[in-house]
Amino acid sequence: MTAMRPETSNETRLREDVCRFGRSLFERGLTPGSSGNISVRLDGGGWLVTPTNASLGFLDPAKLSRLDEQGRLISGDAPTKEVPLHTALYDTRGSARAIVHLHSTHSVALSMLPEIDPRAALPPMTAYYLMKCGATALVPYYRPGDPAVADAIKGLAGKYSSVLLANHGPVVAGDTLEAAVFATEELEETAKLYLLLRGMNPRYLSAEQVKDLVKVFGVALPEHGHEE
Repeated sequence: MTAMRPETSNETRLREDVCRFGRSLFERGLTPGSSGNISVRLDGGGWLVTPTNASLGFLDPAKLSRLDEQGRLISGDAPTKEVPLHTALYDTRGSARAIVHLHSTHSVALSMLPEIDPRAALPPMTAYYLMKCGATALVPYYRPGDPAVADAIKGLAGKYSSVLLANHGPVVAGDTLEAAVFATEELEETAKLYLLLRGMNPRYLSAEQVKDLVKVFGVALPEHGHEE
């Protein structure tokens, strides 16, 4: 059995942050029941992840699953079945320090629409969507916990921090837990805007406006993302 390392003050804070953000997301109806999961990397190696069948609204900091760098359980409750999904995103997004996966209503609805471009699930609707999410990829449906979803994520080659799982929900990585949560919320609000405006020929940001955001704010867009 792997020896447990003593918990650091930074790990204690991260455990509390995971529970605090999870409760906020749950209380605002962004992930119902026991759906959704959150993970965060630890400075000393390994990571924390929310347990299986746990509601994000009622997490216990002491019961979060602590995994080693190979994804093996060291302490806490059994981890979410979506560990392969998180692992694949960490492996391909070197800058990722936290990942949020929700079953938020509007993002799930967006993932089911037939016209969605897998390379850019949303058009450039607002500046803050581009600044926080970049472009959002859509990957095909896999049953929850299917290890094959890891291959689909790896196929994106780390180009996207924001991903929609078809008929399932969003998965968003950030360089901090706060950044991942905020980007997930921005994705959900933008999906809501898209659905509200669908069929109404709305005015999106122009190519020049997108280029300006890229230049001024250093927005990273995958090749072919948001082309007109």
